[in-house]
Amino acid sequence: MGDNTLVLGHRVSEWCGHSPVLEEDIALANTALDLIGQTQMWLGLAAEIEGQGRTADDLAFLRDAWDFRNLLLVELPNGDFGQTMMRQFLFDTWHHAMLTALAGSSDDRVVAIAAKAVKEASYHLERSAGTVIGLGDGTAESHARMQAALDLLYPYYGEMFAADATDTALAAAGIAPLPESLRASCDVRLRQVTEEATLTLPASSFAHSGGKTGARHTENLGHILTQMQWLQRAYPGATW
Repeated sequence: MGDNTLVLGHRVSEWCGHSPVLEEDIALANTALDLIGQTQMWLGLAAEIEGQGRTADDLAFLRDAWDFRNLLLVELPNGDFGQTMMRQFLFDTWHHAMLTALAGSSDDRVVAIAAKAVKEASYHLERSAGTVIGLGDGTAESHARMQAALDLLYPYYGEMFAADATDTALAAAGIAPLPESLRASCDVRLRQVTEEATLTLPASSFAHSGGKTGARHTENLGHILTQMQWLQRAYPGATW
């Protein structure tokens, strides 16, 4: 959860000063800040459970790409504004459902984080869905761009609902839901929004998988970490 919000938060922050209009610049910056704030909570909990004296910052800035377990979707390049908002909508659809489920976790620490984060995720989902609808059902060019974005990103959607041994153990302990249990409700929302946006869902959503289920390095994630971690690596332990 922390790796997802960290990587996506950094990706979204790349729009700061480059968005098509000022209102979108502010909204995307606020979304990025929300995601980074959630990262601090999730990675702080991970560091606490790990018990090796590391902090959330250590986990964010001192791990290499193969140690990250984020969804592949969140590390993809921003592309144009439509692609960024389509990526955000696909993530928000899953993220809101996951956080809602985690708010009923058997672990009180998880409940506390999820209860706070889901309020932000609700706004993120409302905004990204509305933007997808507005652009999809807009001009011929905006519709074409949104359809191209959906065609590109939808194959990554299925990974969100793929389970590994850790997911199964967490579900058995009542800590987190099985990812596949979220699929039906997410699919309903996805169909509702894409239909209103006059967009056509591609045939397959499971072409890309394995982001969180095993160590891997991708060019996209390596690029992100180069940007995100260079200060800490150049000046270890620097403070200001």
